[in-house]
Amino acid sequence: MKLYVPVRNAVKTILGRTSPFKSMKTLFVMRHAKSSWEDVGLSDFERPLNDRGRRTAPFMGELMRKKGLEPAIILSSPAERAKQTALKVKEASGFSCELRFDHRIYEASPHSLLQVVSEIVDSHASAMLVGHNPGVEGFIRFLTGNLQPMPTAALAVLDLNIKKWNGIDDGCGELQDIFRPKDLTPS
Repeated sequence: MKLYVPVRNAVKTILGRTSPFKSMKTLFVMRHAKSSWEDVGLSDFERPLNDRGRRTAPFMGELMRKKGLEPAIILSSPAERAKQTALKVKEASGFSCELRFDHRIYEASPHSLLQVVSEIVDSHASAMLVGHNPGVEGFIRFLTGNLQPMPTAALAVLDLNIKKWNGIDDGCGELQDIFRPKDLTPS
């Protein structure tokens, strides 16, 4: 006789019988950390993180680890500030997941972000997207119907009522939490 404790995102077997629990995917949506405007000769794509961004990105990675918010894959814009954010979050969290850079995430509309996420391999129960505003805020609103401000380095946790990533669509998500660095650290 097999007895498994039910967990989210899986089909459970209880006393040898399969029990259909709601299957969901989890999407972590993060806006890049604070970037520098110091070097006016750099293009928008080339702008790095500033001092605050270099401190906040690892802080958010540690927060994710402490809260057990672990993605199976991280998809990031290749813009320098987003790339640095994704790398610092991954390093500070200790996550061993794959990190992939996708040019479609830079300056992306909610529809473009939808396309990127719809291509995630279904074996991944969770994924993290590191991108830019206004696309990030618009994407969260598209998925949840909830308009939330996403300042730099903010992280939204969404449960998606889908079994496969290509089933992602308007209104399929529920906003579980938002972590904004300014709300989490003493002023």
